Amino acid sequence: MKIDLLEVTIRELVEGYKDSFEEGVKAYGGKLDVRPPYQREFVYKDKQRDAVIETVTRGFPLNVMYWATRADGTFEVIDGQQRTISLCQYVEGDYSIERDGNRIAFFNLKDEPQNQLLDYPLMVYVCSGTEQEKLDWFTTINIAGERLTEQELRNAVYAGPWVSSARRYFSKTGCPAYQLGQDYLSGSPIRQEFLQTTLDWVSKGQIKEYMSRHQHDADAKPLWEYLKEVLAWVERTFPKKRKELMRSVPWGHLYNSYKDEALNPAALEKEIVRLIADDEVKNQSGIYSYLLTGQERHLNLRAFTSNQKQRAYERQGGTCPICKKHYQLTEMEGDHITPWHEGGKTTDANLQMLCKDDNRRKSGK
Repeated sequence: MKIDLLEVTIRELVEGYKDSFEEGVKAYGGKLDVRPPYQREFVYKDKQRDAVIETVTRGFPLNVMYWATRADGTFEVIDGQQRTISLCQYVEGDYSIERDGNRIAFFNLKDEPQNQLLDYPLMVYVCSGTEQEKLDWFTTINIAGERLTEQELRNAVYAGPWVSSARRYFSKTGCPAYQLGQDYLSGSPIRQEFLQTTLDWVSKGQIKEYMSRHQHDADAKPLWEYLKEVLAWVERTFPKKRKELMRSVPWGHLYNSYKDEALNPAALEKEIVRLIADDEVKNQSGIYSYLLTGQERHLNLRAFTSNQKQRAYERQGGTCPICKKHYQLTEMEGDHITPWHEGGKTTDANLQMLCKDDNRRKSGK
């Protein structure tokens, strides 16, 4: 792989800048693809974006950018998309920065500071080589700035028509997946979290294998159809929407396991109301998983405090009531005499200290 250092002024960079949304972003006289298929959406916050302009206007050095050459002689951004778009948008007048208590846009500057900004030299490393070499380099240099998420890196490794299609369904602001699933999925589409969640569900945790198998598919419509099926099942099974509780539920995994079971939405709703009112339940989002799996761990039930266990230990004289042997406090564990699912509460009256072996055996019954 060959790497050359190129000096590009901001004036040259912003020439021909065009953001066509779904079709991508171009700059540098139309010769620079600012957002290749594996790149993220624009995610800089105002403070980060403004810092780019402050760095340039003060004449401080901006971090080096990385481009890759294409067979047709054009370039694509490997690292520096956020800085490039920040610069282009500022010169285009899309936003202003705060200075001395005022908001200053590019067109508010006088000729001299405008030219100083436009003539600012950017240092760009340009590499040429195979697609895999460029992607390897992309992964290697992703060590500073706004780090890529794991899914963004996977998008780079498995770049192709499938990733481009998946991003249209799952990764745009206001994308179909967000419009349909914003009440059921957490995270941000533009940081690929909706895509990652759906991939985790459909692949049963084997995201890389799924993306590798579908990398050259023409589109990602089957993945989109899967998400629609999952959410339709959720709405049928749990028709009363509780957004704050529902966004962190692993719906796809529950759908995969229980979609063919005959479930009673009315009975489930009655149990949800009961469990929400139960002070013993600390993780209310886990109620949905508990109702289908029967596993109490999803509820994060209230545990005995250190003070409660100390009092029970003293009351028992350090003796385990099952094996009748004496132990140090650290060798014993708090146990509900009447289990939670039989109505037992996390109170002193329902607490006994058992040695660890007896507690394990009792819990395993």
